Amino acid sequence: MFINVLSKRIVLHFGIRAFASFSFTDEGNTLGRTMAWQVALLFFFLLSVSSTHGQASYSIPEEMSKGSVVGNIAQDLGLDLKRLKSGKARIYTGDNTEYIELNKDRGMLLIKERIDREALCGQATPCALHFQVILDNPMEFYSVTVEITDVNDNAPNFKSSEMEFKISELALPGARFVLGKAMDLDIGTNGLLSYSVKPADNFDLKVQNEADGGQNIEMVLQKPLDREVKDHITLILTASDGGNPKLSGTAEIQITVLDANDNAPVFTQAIYKTSVVENSPRDAVLTTVTASDADLGSNGKIAYTITNKADGISELFSINESDGEIKVIGDIDFEKVQRFEIHIQASDEGGLSDSSKVIVDVVDINDNRPVINVMSKSPVLSEDAKPGTVITMINIQDQDSAANGKVHCMTDEDMPFTLKSTSNNFFSLVTDGHLDREQNHLYNISVTCADEGVPSLSSSISLSLQISDVNDNAPLFEKKSYEAFILENNSPGLSVFSVKAKDADWNQNSRVSYILEESVVNGVSISSLAVSSFVSVNAESGVIHAVRSFDYEQIKDFSFHVKAQDGGSPPLTSSVKVKIIIQDQNDNAPQILYPVQSSGSVVAEIVPRSADVGYLVTKVVAVDVDSGQNAWLSYKLQKSQEKALFEVGAQNGEIRTIRQVTDKDAVKQKLTVVVEDNGQPSRSATVNVNVALADSFPDVLSEFTDFTHGKEYNDNLTFYLVLALAVVSFLFIVSIIAILSVKCYRWRRERMFYKSNGQLPVIPYYPPLYADVGGTGTLQHMHNYEIYRTTDSRKSGLQYGRPCGESIVSLDNTSTLPPAHREKLIDEDFDDEVSFIF
Repeated sequence: MFINVLSKRIVLHFGIRAFASFSFTDEGNTLGRTMAWQVALLFFFLLSVSSTHGQASYSIPEEMSKGSVVGNIAQDLGLDLKRLKSGKARIYTGDNTEYIELNKDRGMLLIKERIDREALCGQATPCALHFQVILDNPMEFYSVTVEITDVNDNAPNFKSSEMEFKISELALPGARFVLGKAMDLDIGTNGLLSYSVKPADNFDLKVQNEADGGQNIEMVLQKPLDREVKDHITLILTASDGGNPKLSGTAEIQITVLDANDNAPVFTQAIYKTSVVENSPRDAVLTTVTASDADLGSNGKIAYTITNKADGISELFSINESDGEIKVIGDIDFEKVQRFEIHIQASDEGGLSDSSKVIVDVVDINDNRPVINVMSKSPVLSEDAKPGTVITMINIQDQDSAANGKVHCMTDEDMPFTLKSTSNNFFSLVTDGHLDREQNHLYNISVTCADEGVPSLSSSISLSLQISDVNDNAPLFEKKSYEAFILENNSPGLSVFSVKAKDADWNQNSRVSYILEESVVNGVSISSLAVSSFVSVNAESGVIHAVRSFDYEQIKDFSFHVKAQDGGSPPLTSSVKVKIIIQDQNDNAPQILYPVQSSGSVVAEIVPRSADVGYLVTKVVAVDVDSGQNAWLSYKLQKSQEKALFEVGAQNGEIRTIRQVTDKDAVKQKLTVVVEDNGQPSRSATVNVNVALADSFPDVLSEFTDFTHGKEYNDNLTFYLVLALAVVSFLFIVSIIAILSVKCYRWRRERMFYKSNGQLPVIPYYPPLYADVGGTGTLQHMHNYEIYRTTDSRKSGLQYGRPCGESIVSLDNTSTLPPAHREKLIDEDFDDEVSFIF
């Protein structure tokens, strides 16, 4: 801050000293006055520039060749060459005219196009180019001012190469005649400084400096004219500038000497002031000037003309030659010129004239909308950008003045963006909140700028901003858990069902892959296995396939987890529980538990001929390992020799008599029971039940052998005799062995009885409670049965199971008898059983 203040004071001091060094008097030197003002303005300009932060200033002469060096911008701004390249340094002018270009490799400002100071600034001073150097990542800009100094490349030039005057011979010395000024596009010392006229016998020149810095050139009559000596005079008017070398221009003055007009017109005012509103319609009256002439007749008739036609005034304004009324004939634009000076000459027919000046102030109206220029913008922004991130830098220009040129900008209120003013007419569009691409992936930001004029004018632009995705959303399954059903005995590779997860992110971040999480499936009858040996999941579609064929009888259901993973970096995951339920099929036929079927042996149920109706013959016991209705069993007789004697319970499998046994009924009865489940289609099993109708064992023995033979006998009697002899011999040997065994058994039994004091264990003959009357007709899976057979029952062909405690041998009720009677009864039963076997 101290350095800035000190620099201001130094510049101000030298500016005052420079301005004071040029002294001039009322008649003084026009050159000195002009140079003093120019030097003072230059120092005040430098003063304003020196106080600007982040600015660079240069001064170059006009007409420099293309490619010439203006200055080292990188060094002056303290920037690294790498920063210029990485920041994509560029020049922003605002009006799309670039005279200066930036060489990023060297950090230099170079001349891009030839600069003509006169075409660029005209007579304005100082003349300077103002532009900005803009860098991105992060966004920065620096103001640069390049002053264009003048070179003497333009010679003074008169609008008209010939001027004509009519001067009366009565004109007195001291009479003044206004000459047309020469125009020199250069400024300062290179501008117009001096005039001369030759020959100087009758006339001299007088240059008057006006308060506004302009000059008024007048030709002054030094001695009277004599028309009779010379009626026409030709003078050469020379205008020279102060350049080095000097340049000059000439014009001829043709003077016609008139006779007897000795009064010149006189304006009522030396200076007229008025104003005009820009964009005024044509033919609008601006003002009226008035001059008077004391002469009479034609010598007093005044004609008004505009003399400064070189400034383009004649294209905007016109004057009525007879009455001095000034009108607008062109387009008045405040943004181009704020003040006009119209030089008016009143001349009589005798050649005498007077001059005046009309000062016209242009009044601004709000006729220019703000112009919005986008200096730099970012078309794509990440959704995780922090608040305050710069998106776009814009420059606002309004050519109007005062309140008409003051601009305010705003954006849409419902968007997370705001505008911040960085400097005069420069705004930055920054984020004003957190962004979420999943809610809005594209913003069309409207920026509206309005001035303070009445009525206000505004302009708008729309900026498109794409929000790029960040992997901030994990995949989400459509359900919290899944449950699927599959029939057992499926084919491996069967598609069970599919899981579906969605990811709110975009592109690769939303690409979901499905992964089977390894775990152990419990409850399998074989062992605990990995879930991958049961099912697999398609990584792309999420379809779950069965790896093996399932058996409902081994596993009813199992659960596992499927993980969904997106393609982001790092990836995000979520998992869901999946339960597979195995559905039963009727793939198992009923199994007959009782009566037990064995090849080579026959079991017969004995029914007394005196049995009552409803007598329980036996019960068919079957189970089905399927479940549900596939395990519901029903029993029925397939065929019966006596249709009206037996029936089987459809639900419990009990075989009962349905009438009294008669003598006509055959001793042996063979029943075929069909056990059928309720599946679709149903499965069944059959069992043959042999029933003997007899009141005693001999009756049974006579018919017993028929169960083991077919319905027809062989006619070869010899074969049967030999077979009978072999059977008798075998039975004899077995009987001897059985008798000896019984004797040994009784002897051992008595010994055990005496040693145990009569407490012998009771030997059950058949498992109790085998029937489930009123139930489903099935037994529990765990039952023990005792079967009494011969010592070689697999070969003898007769086996006997006791249903309901009834058999060929009576019930075991010995537990209620005294020891002695119980032993006797056991011996008798055993003998009977052995005799039955024989």
